[in-house]
Amino acid sequence: MKAKRRNVPLLFYAMVIPMAVLFFALHTFPFLQGVFYSFTDWKGYGVWNFVGLRNYLQLFKDPKILEAYGFTFQLTICATLLVNVCSLALACGLNAKIRCKNFLKAIYFLPYMLGTLIIGYVFKYIFSSILPAFGKALGIAFLSTNILGTKSAWLGVLFVTVWQSLAFNTVIYLSGLQSVDNSLYEAAALDGAVGLKRFWKITFPLIAPFFTINMVLCGKNFLMAFDQIIALTNGGPGTATQTIAVLIYKRGFNGGQFAYQSANAVVLFLVVVAISLFQMNVLEKREEKYE
Repeated sequence: MKAKRRNVPLLFYAMVIPMAVLFFALHTFPFLQGVFYSFTDWKGYGVWNFVGLRNYLQLFKDPKILEAYGFTFQLTICATLLVNVCSLALACGLNAKIRCKNFLKAIYFLPYMLGTLIIGYVFKYIFSSILPAFGKALGIAFLSTNILGTKSAWLGVLFVTVWQSLAFNTVIYLSGLQSVDNSLYEAAALDGAVGLKRFWKITFPLIAPFFTINMVLCGKNFLMAFDQIIALTNGGPGTATQTIAVLIYKRGFNGGQFAYQSANAVVLFLVVVAISLFQMNVLEKREEKYE
């Protein structure tokens, strides 16, 4: 064992150690600082005092925070379901024998290559200028107004979120579909299993691990939705589309509630971890049924 350790090239350590130090300095250490300040009354400047669990107890009494969590869960559930259903359908279509398959893959993956803020500002212009113009020209009342300024603003946010997220999930599902042996489909065809029956009995059970990955990643990402909200509505109208991440940013950096929102961020972290572990536990048990 000692001989093996001595034979490890120093280049490996030279590559790993700097990255580990940077990760700790730029990620772990600021996180630990945030946890520390969550037990204080620090405003982001000046002196501070320990307040114990006061910030955490106050979170459950703050109606704005509860409202933000409600919208965040609403967006997460709807977006997760829509993204996985649509991306799985797209992956099945792209996995079939169709013309221009590679070109279509590139087209569908394009939204993922663009920045979320860029896409948000583009769609903000579409919702505020282009669609109302078309709506007035065609006499469609629903399209004649900017949806981002109405009670249905969350639908615009949901559409943009789903549209951009489809690409990555489609690639994962596509890699899962390509790992399925075609001989299984041939055997199933002889037994009369075709169409949706073949999908539910053969395809979906075999790509269940990819489904688990996508569900967990979607849940985590949408619970921390931020960029698209800032670009599209900035949390408006009012606070109708304010996710918990946006609320933490606004009140923590602009509202003088650094320590209070640090406690909120810690709670959000625990919520994301708890939901991710719950999803993995439930979905992995489901995978075991197919094994």
